[in-house]
Amino acid sequence: MRITAARLLPAEHCCYYLHGEDQDALVEAAEALLAEGSKDVTRLRVDVSELARIEEACRNRGLFGPSECYALVRNAQSANVKQTEHLLQMSRSVMAGNRLIICAPGIEWRKALHKKMQAERALAQCEFSLPDAASFSRWLTGEIQKSGLLLAPESIAWLAERLYGMRQVARQLIERLLCYDGGEGALISLDVVGDLLGERAPGAIEAWCHAVAMRDAHAINLVCHLLAEKQVAEVQMIYWLGTRVQQLLMFCWYQSQRDRNPLQTAKIFGDARKKVSEEARCWRGAELSLAIARIAEAEQLIKGASLEDNGVVMERLTLDLVAKERLGV
Repeated sequence: MRITAARLLPAEHCCYYLHGEDQDALVEAAEALLAEGSKDVTRLRVDVSELARIEEACRNRGLFGPSECYALVRNAQSANVKQTEHLLQMSRSVMAGNRLIICAPGIEWRKALHKKMQAERALAQCEFSLPDAASFSRWLTGEIQKSGLLLAPESIAWLAERLYGMRQVARQLIERLLCYDGGEGALISLDVVGDLLGERAPGAIEAWCHAVAMRDAHAINLVCHLLAEKQVAEVQMIYWLGTRVQQLLMFCWYQSQRDRNPLQTAKIFGDARKKVSEEARCWRGAELSLAIARIAEAEQLIKGASLEDNGVVMERLTLDLVAKERLGV
């Protein structure tokens, strides 16, 4: 019996099988199913190697009669042959008043457990697929609005790009932002959001990446500003720039294949969607391939393959990418 995530609550079944790639959403739903109901119920969270604990808890009788038990199996995707059969037997024999929640995040469709669970017609089953970028952005926007925080649209777009699919991390960040805001309701800048997420000066790094992508000589001044004044880690800058150049390469590829929507097919979202089309006109495909190789070389140097000053490596990398003749195409 297949049901959607929206229909999981209120709980109407004794046994649930939850699977799919969106681990955060799956865990949230499982915890909600475990929490619903009387406070007097025995609640267990077990690994697939601890199934005997569930049976023992269900057999135990309280002072005033049988005690109900809700159990959550966290990692059914790791079940061996014997454990698979044990889980199947348990799923078919859950007594009224008890609840068994079998979680198999990221399980492969070839696994025997998955095939056998899906064959159980009476078993309530729910799949959690990864949301697309737009759906995650809408979810994140809704969570921020519910919290009462005031963030600029570009900050939300940046967060949606950085935290894509990571619901728990997003909620933790919202809690940190609420502590920072202190109930004032003031507009929180992108740099503050970046600092609380653990990334320094995201606005300034984005400006540098855009300048490099546009092959603007001003990028040299920006890289010096990031290193000297903002004190941004070179590894963070390399990650941002490498991501941007890969996005440009994928966009150019799908555009050359006459894809109807190269931005969407290349999975470009956030603030980059507004800039990549313009930036791509500054590059040829061969140049982008060489740029990615040059960025990889710089990353190795920064991570210890050279005694050269990291600042010099970053400045030279920026100059190599901005000045067309330095790529040697």
